[in-house]
Amino acid sequence: MNRNENLRDALRAGVRSSGQPSASRCEERDVSMRWVRALALLALCIASVLHAQEAPEQPQTSQNDFGETGLMQTPSARFAGDGEIGFAYSRVEPYTQLNVFGQPFPWMEAAARYTIVSNRLYPTDPHPNGQSYKDKSIDLKIRLLDESHYLPAVAVGIRDLAGTGLFSSEYFVGSKRVGPFDFSLGLAWGYMGARGDLPNPLGWIDPAFNHRPVNDFSGNNTGKFTVSRYFRGPTALFGGVEYQTPLSWLRLKAELDGNDYQHEPLNNNQPQRWPINLGALFRVNRYADLTVGYERGNTAMVTLNIHDNIGHRTEAAKPLDPPPEPVTATAATAASGDSSSDAGSSTATSSMAASSTVASSTVASSTTADSTVQKVSTANADWAEISRILEQNAGIKVHHIAQRGTELLVYGEQKRYFYGAEGLGRAARLLNNRLDSSVDWITFVSENHGLAIVEDSVHRPKFVAYLDHDIELPALKRSVEQDPTAMQAEQVLYTTPPKRLDLSLAPGFEKSLGSPDAPLIYQITANGKATYHFNDNLWFDAQVNVNLANNYNLYTFDAPSSLPRVRTDVRQYLESSNVTMPLFQLTGTRQLGTDLYGMAYAGMLEMMFGGVGGEVLYRPMNDNWAFGVDANFVRQRGFKQDFTFRNYSVATGLATFYYDTGWHGMHTAISAGRYLAGDWGTTIDVSRHFDNGVRMGAYATFTTAGSKYGEGSFDKGVYLSVPLDLFLPWSKNQRANLNWEPLLRDGGARLDKQYYLYDMTDDRDSGLFDQNVDKISH
Repeated sequence: MNRNENLRDALRAGVRSSGQPSASRCEERDVSMRWVRALALLALCIASVLHAQEAPEQPQTSQNDFGETGLMQTPSARFAGDGEIGFAYSRVEPYTQLNVFGQPFPWMEAAARYTIVSNRLYPTDPHPNGQSYKDKSIDLKIRLLDESHYLPAVAVGIRDLAGTGLFSSEYFVGSKRVGPFDFSLGLAWGYMGARGDLPNPLGWIDPAFNHRPVNDFSGNNTGKFTVSRYFRGPTALFGGVEYQTPLSWLRLKAELDGNDYQHEPLNNNQPQRWPINLGALFRVNRYADLTVGYERGNTAMVTLNIHDNIGHRTEAAKPLDPPPEPVTATAATAASGDSSSDAGSSTATSSMAASSTVASSTVASSTTADSTVQKVSTANADWAEISRILEQNAGIKVHHIAQRGTELLVYGEQKRYFYGAEGLGRAARLLNNRLDSSVDWITFVSENHGLAIVEDSVHRPKFVAYLDHDIELPALKRSVEQDPTAMQAEQVLYTTPPKRLDLSLAPGFEKSLGSPDAPLIYQITANGKATYHFNDNLWFDAQVNVNLANNYNLYTFDAPSSLPRVRTDVRQYLESSNVTMPLFQLTGTRQLGTDLYGMAYAGMLEMMFGGVGGEVLYRPMNDNWAFGVDANFVRQRGFKQDFTFRNYSVATGLATFYYDTGWHGMHTAISAGRYLAGDWGTTIDVSRHFDNGVRMGAYATFTTAGSKYGEGSFDKGVYLSVPLDLFLPWSKNQRANLNWEPLLRDGGARLDKQYYLYDMTDDRDSGLFDQNVDKISH
């Protein structure tokens, strides 16, 4: 971002240009060294006690003012459980911090921070608009050593990893627990070690470490990984203790602050009476903490933190779901001998049974939860009624039903249940209660927009035995299969009459987090959508959004750009009309092979671009990788999001390699190609996939835009994707997605397509299915 000269001079004045302390700071050092010696003496006093302490269980953690696990201004070497997320509000004059905390791995935590500096103006271009200064950054902490019998836990961290550098800091910290006391001691560089009363120990290796380069905050270096500043300049000790009182809801905190607040960014120095910060944390419940304190010896502090471990959260109770049908015995159970019905027998084997069993006229009666029904052969079944019940109770919108030997196949889309095993189990209950013993295997073939994705199968006798508690889950797991769709001869028993037109009306909420103008820019809309299906593989979407409420009056900042404005004109797209048409698209899909999928599309593809394009994806079943390519020719739409176009057009596309590392649920996606602004580059996406379907991730895009990218230097962001099923009292197979991009710029911009083949084939995630097989009995 461009700055005016007066502000640039002020910013430079707020940062030391040398790693050496000035003469005016000598008296400060004498005072602060007393605190350092006192803390060192305290550490020595407890050292004799530490060796006798067994390594404790992981204590409950809390977040500091910056959203990290720690005390108040300083971090500790503690980590929350993997899967923990938190949202925090903190106020310490003149700073207001809005933090998002996440722990994707047991050994790594990350925090995204939005800071409001209330006594400084934000330098918009070309004129300040009177609002307070805003800063955004991402912090990272890595565990180096677990706490043991003798040794403390040790971690290393970096604040403001690739931001403006206003609050950039690096540190090493150790933590050791002694009964209800948790002690921390660390060494900091940069903002957190601004007192600078210790020489840099790394200076013994290279004198260059003694000097920390100046950050002029001009925007030219904003967002870069400024490695030349890491662990540079003088250092300061920090540390403290957290005491868990006998009251489970109360903790007390005391810390030595390594910052003297006399070298604040933006020439915004703050008085400090003493470097000890004191606080009390009130644990309202498992999900909320309130911390109040006294920092710098003269300033009150308050922090509210909302947190939860969603990575290991189990789904909420579902009182609003239809109850699953109780299963009744069948003659198939008696026929489930150790050979043909063995837990390890395959679907293909069972399908080789003589076709004469299909014509069996065996009839039995049973009582279900709703009424008394007859068990009949597949030839005599009322498939229209069964299809209706499958959609109502098992969430399966049936396309057609077929049979291969003694295997019954239900083709369709799962519309309700997030976990595939749950939908399969409910379908197996319904079909078991209605079909005679001519069916031995029940298979649900998951389809999405005409593409056959995967076959989920359960051996019927073993399933009934499991529900009757005759076998345990491990035995059932050997009788549940997930296979690629088989291209084998089959007898079609029923085809559902097509529903051509789908209409929906729903509220919409668009948001921009961390805007320079306000923490949250939002719009509430009424969204009407129509989808017309020509057939299963060809359909047309049209969507109209009507503005109901927004705070766009706060949205005044237009980012400067030296690239084609493919994204930075977003304000004009949002404000030009109260009625918009973000989607007007014809889409077709095609199954190119067992593991190969294709898609083509044309129309108004997103809010800002229309055109034509296509995608091909190869995603082999039971492999941990996939590869896809998309290619598009698009033209920029008019600001009113109608049928008009602007003059800019571009050919854009990416090749993407997806890889499941198999290590702690870590997935990667690497894309390379041409982006909307005509720049060429690579996007690296790393995410953690939890067993319950939660995903935490981050991405970064590096392109040939170079210096033309502007403030931020490269495109980057973090995201969280959570199954709604974890929180709702009814089953839902959709996700809530939270994305945070520090800066919206034109470099590295990708086409925001409505459909992606990788998402459409998500049911091929065998890990999610295998890890939740127990839900087959729900």
